[in-house]
Amino acid sequence: MGQPSIVSQISEIVNSESGKSYLPTIGIECHVQLSTKTKLFSEVDNDARGKAPNSCVSPVDYGLPGMLPRLNKKAVNYAMRAGLALNSEINLESRFDRKHYFYPDLPKGYQITQLFHPIIGAGSVELPDGTKIRIEHAHLEEDAGKSTHESDYSLIDLNRAGTPLVEIVSMPDIHSAAHARDYTKELWRLMTYAGVTFGDLYNGNMRFDVNISVAEEGSAELGTKTEVKNLNSFRSVERVVEYEIQRQIKLLEGGEAIRQETRGWNDATGETTGQRTKEGAADYRYMPEPDLPPIRLSTEVVEAERMKLPKMPAWYRDQFNRVIGAENVEILLDYRPLMEKLAELGDEAAVKKVANLFASVLLAEENASLLNDELPTREQLLKLVEMLGNNQLSSTGAKEVFLKFFDPEMHYKDTETIAKELGVVQENDLNALEAIVGSVLAKPETKKAQDDYRAGQEKVLGFLVGQVMKESRGKANPSSVQEILKKKLGS
Repeated sequence: MGQPSIVSQISEIVNSESGKSYLPTIGIECHVQLSTKTKLFSEVDNDARGKAPNSCVSPVDYGLPGMLPRLNKKAVNYAMRAGLALNSEINLESRFDRKHYFYPDLPKGYQITQLFHPIIGAGSVELPDGTKIRIEHAHLEEDAGKSTHESDYSLIDLNRAGTPLVEIVSMPDIHSAAHARDYTKELWRLMTYAGVTFGDLYNGNMRFDVNISVAEEGSAELGTKTEVKNLNSFRSVERVVEYEIQRQIKLLEGGEAIRQETRGWNDATGETTGQRTKEGAADYRYMPEPDLPPIRLSTEVVEAERMKLPKMPAWYRDQFNRVIGAENVEILLDYRPLMEKLAELGDEAAVKKVANLFASVLLAEENASLLNDELPTREQLLKLVEMLGNNQLSSTGAKEVFLKFFDPEMHYKDTETIAKELGVVQENDLNALEAIVGSVLAKPETKKAQDDYRAGQEKVLGFLVGQVMKESRGKANPSSVQEILKKKLGS
């Protein structure tokens, strides 16, 4: 079923200080920037990360008179693939609409979106603990620009204007902050594994609008919701939900009404603040988009996109939870290249050892930046596992070799060559080891330790093993050395 989420151990019902019980209800809209080469309706660069403001903009994005949109076919393909990753129906006919609103980051005065006939229908997302969150629909639309507000002025960057988005709208099936976090993280995994987005949260490739309401337990109606927009981290989603639940309960307990409004999140203070009353559909004056024809798809086209879906998180959980443990799988799932590499190995024992190396050497020791480099080959990893199994490498030596797989000057070399160059290949020849042990036992400085061991002080054996390791320059197999010492000392 997957890693037990913290959510499964938390009651969805929140008890207030007055003794009343409240049920939070959360729905989330996720905006996924598609990683097409060009924008949704214009032929300019769609990846503005690290580029100067307003450098990836066309007359279409500026909304100049007479400029007509031209639909990016690749964005439609990616939207289909995103929908399939959500276990959703793909609607064979969808249409575009105009959503009117007036902000400086939207020069046309309207956004081209899909309200009435979206490309993606109902679906679901399964969380690691097995909880299913229903997807109401997802639609294709263009993004707006980005406003940066200073103390007494604002700046507009239109690089993002016209970027293709898929907006995923969940049903109100989430009832805790931790489930909200788990859901957004699983969406990020699904979209990045499907290969439809860069998934760069820092640069806003995925953003979350969170709707939160609370109602007394047993109430037949949901409470009045507030919406917190443009969150770009899983932790922020969790903190927002925690804060809003407590804020709304406090208002209700004080006899005040909840205002339906859009609120902003201050990550530094950990608080939300009111921004504007929430618009309804009528405020946007939706109308059919006159400059774009309907999108009409065939079942063959949809199935062709289904065939392009790679292995998804659920597949890796099914394959590896039993082998390396659900907790480790959930950690490694955040790094898709690692999971793909594990799947290449094809041997459960090798998977277990390599997964442990990835987790303990790259992730636990904060070497995750190495994942930006070329990963080890299947042959390198299998040879490393073989050398570990044959006691040619100690666990420490294996970690040293593993890290060298990521060294630009050594990663092309085979495992055995790297191990020999590092001098970490263990000596396993019993005759050679007996000679080294005999040399150590002949030294006067080890005589007292030998006598102490024979007198029953077994802990001194570690000292003697250390002396042998020193004599062999770390190449002796410690377990073999220990057995030889016990034999020679008459244990």
